[in-house]
Amino acid sequence: MCEMIETVVSNFGFLSLFITMILYCIKITLKTLSKNWTFGSLIISNIILFCFLSIRWYNSHHFPVSNFYESLLFICWVLTSIQFCVEISTKQNWLGIILTPVTFIIYCFNSFYIPLQFQTIQPLIPALKSNWLIMHVTVMLVSYASLICGSLLAIAFCCLFYLHLKCISYNKTQFLKKLDNYSYRIIGFGFPFLTLGILSGAIWANEAWGSYWSWDPKETWALITWILFAIYLHTRYIYGWSGLKSSLLGSLGFIIIWICYIGVNLLGKGLHSYGWLV
Repeated sequence: MCEMIETVVSNFGFLSLFITMILYCIKITLKTLSKNWTFGSLIISNIILFCFLSIRWYNSHHFPVSNFYESLLFICWVLTSIQFCVEISTKQNWLGIILTPVTFIIYCFNSFYIPLQFQTIQPLIPALKSNWLIMHVTVMLVSYASLICGSLLAIAFCCLFYLHLKCISYNKTQFLKKLDNYSYRIIGFGFPFLTLGILSGAIWANEAWGSYWSWDPKETWALITWILFAIYLHTRYIYGWSGLKSSLLGSLGFIIIWICYIGVNLLGKGLHSYGWLV
């Protein structure tokens, strides 16, 4: 019964994210829809993903971030939440054309590519039976989702900049400034979470493995990610970088995040390889 409910909610999640993506594409390209349609669809998707996570939590009796499958679900929910907050604060819905396709692709990858045995609920391994599970993993996933979102805006800036370099207009210039500004703000929001996540992970590692830092591949790439975005924020705040130079650095961050988050799990090496072994 529980598995059937999960399957139904999962299918509704897929359908709602797909419809949301299509509505945003129609709204931005054809401009024939009201904001209420796209925003309402986004809210429904966010609620369905929240319900999905809640059902996993109820069925597993532990916070649903214990494996790769659940963590990707959580990231999808955080991405829709960030989009919701940005649209509320800006009264604009242009972020949807950038973010909803990525959220949908992540959800599809999670549902169709990850083997079923890794999607089923499993008992927690001893290393994860700790109160630090919620603290560390949740904070890290919020940071990943925020940095992914900010990096996507940086990539969008680079693409639009090069596409319209010779025929740029005032309106396009203003939109590029918005992309650059919100990329900076969202990355600035995610960076403290990444810092807190690394620090909490070090404390948890000392409790679980007897060492604050082991140069595990996941730890190493988390540090590389932190250094890259520290450079991004430092160059903007101290040297006044903005626009193309800053966006190129943010775009590089998109690749580094995914190496840190997915690469280690796919390789199945290191102390953090319990998420998903290939």
